[in-house]
Formats: sequence, structure tokens, C-alpha cells
Amino acid sequence: MAGWLIMVGSAFAVLLVVDRLSGLHSLETQDAINDFVSTPPGSDLGVSADAAVTAIRTLGMVTAGCATAAGILGFQVLRRSRSARAAVTVLAVPLFLAGMVTGGFITSVVAASAAILWLQPARSWFDGTPPPERRTARATAPVVAPVAPPASPFAPPAAPVAPAAPVAPAPAAARPPAVLWACVLTWVCTVVVTVALVASAIALAVSPDLMLDELHRENPELAQQGISDDLLMGLTYVMVAGLVVWCLSAAGLAVLVFRRVDWARIVLVVSASTTAALCLIGAAMGAIVLLLPLLASVCCIALLLRSDTRPWFARPATPTGPPSPGA
Repeated sequence: MAGWLIMVGSAFAVLLVVDRLSGLHSLETQDAINDFVSTPPGSDLGVSADAAVTAIRTLGMVTAGCATAAGILGFQVLRRSRSARAAVTVLAVPLFLAGMVTGGFITSVVAASAAILWLQPARSWFDGTPPPERRTARATAPVVAPVAPPASPFAPPAAPVAPAAPVAPAPAAARPPAVLWACVLTWVCTVVVTVALVASAIALAVSPDLMLDELHRENPELAQQGISDDLLMGLTYVMVAGLVVWCLSAAGLAVLVFRRVDWARIVLVVSASTTAALCLIGAAMGAIVLLLPLLASVCCIALLLRSDTRPWFARPATPTGPPSPGA
């Protein structure tokens, strides 16, 4: 129940974010924001209407990213993944706080479902142990195992046991083509995006006036809000550096996935899901070019979650050899 609530609630949270951000510049929303910043307690914060819109947009993007990751982790929770349970619990905190921009009800349900995963009987299910008995159950008498009679001193000696024959290790399963294609797709996309980001940073350093003029044209009140051009340049460089680190991390995760590391597959699916959610929101706001990374992220998720892909990441049983001479 908790796993399904996490997945369904996360999907609704993403849809609510898309609806909120798509109507952010409507007259009704602008009037509500102006009323909030002009009357207490909003007027006590000392923020302008544009700053409030920026905060709502930022919190919405955070909510969408966390909700997408939580939805993927909820699917892994149903497969008894303890690392997914820990990750979705960590994500529940920023999802609950940032989800206030969507009303807070759906994100509260997701956060409460993550907490349920640590209660009984879910905790015992993750540990692979039977749940504890209820306190109202009647106490039963302990079962005493029968004691074997002592061996007779005149019994013949037991025959020696022949050593077990060594078990040949099973051959390693071939890598599914879906895993190979998912890794190649990740590497190609991360290289292209990294090159584009680095080129943009170089172009910004050579001729920053183009970007600054565009920003001032779209937001003429930036100077009145105390946001200088140096601050804008610094924030842009920090954002580019963060995206480059994200791309390099995704490429490294693809290397681990190629080497059959299961937790890397889960993290890469979460990363691709977050990318898809952010690209979907950006495309809904007019950035049509983000449809390409959105399509690539969806393909990567579908390849890594195929039914013939998941069993390949299961560790093979350790072969048992003949007993050592000193055993």
C-alpha cells in the first residue's frame, strides 16, 4: 500500500507542479501574488512579486524532481529494495517542504507513506523475517525437541563420508542489449550536454552582454531588486558547473551499470527520471529543445526497467568447492 501510494502520489505531484507553473503568469495568479506580498504576513518578508514568482518556480522544480525520483524509488520499494526505502525517506523531507506550492496534501501523503515503510510489518518484510506476533495472541507452550537415545557402545562404526564433488561455476550470463543501449545513450547525451554547457560558459565569458541584455529585457526590475550583473554571472556559472557535475555523475553511473552494479542502475533511473521531469516542465513553459533530452531520458528508463534487464543484475550464487584439507 505504501509503495503504491508513493508512486501514485508522486505522479499527481508532478502533474500539479506542471499545472501550477503553466498558470504562473495568469492574471489570477499575479493578483494573488500581489495581494500576498502587499499584505501581512507576506509584506513582512520584504520580497517583491517577481521574487515570489521566482521562489514558486524554484520550489516547483524541486518538487517535480523529488516527486519523480520518489515515484521510481516507490517501484523499487515493491521489489524489497532497502536502499530504495532509505532514499525515498530522505527525499520525503524536501518533497514535503517544497510541495507546499502545490497545496501540500499530495506530498504529505507521499511523506507519510515513506514513514510507513519503517513500521511493522513492513520493516520485517524488508529484513526477510516473519513479523512479530501480536500482543493479544495466546502464549503457547514451548515445543521441546525429542532427544535421541545415547549411542550403544557396541554399535558398528559409521562409514566414512566421501567428499563432495566440486561444483563448476556457472557461466556468466550475457549482458542484455538493453543495458548496452541504455549505457551508450547515457554516454552520448552526457557528452553532448557537457560540451554544450562548456561552450555556453565560454561564450558567456567572452561576450556577457548578450545574456545580460536578454535578462534585463525579460526582467526590467532586476536592477531595482539589487541584483547586479556580477551576481547574475556568478549564478549562471554555478548553475553550469552543477549541470556539468550532474552529467559526469550520470556517465560514471552508466559505467557502473555496464559493470553489473545494481544500485547504480537504480540511481541512474532516478537521475534520468528527474531529468525527464525537469525537461517536461521546461518544455511546457516553451523550451521546445528540451524535448530531445526528455525523449532520451524516457528511453533510458524504459531500457533499464525491462523484464529481461533486472534479472541480469542479480548476483549469481557463489559456487561451493571441495572442503579444505584442514576441515
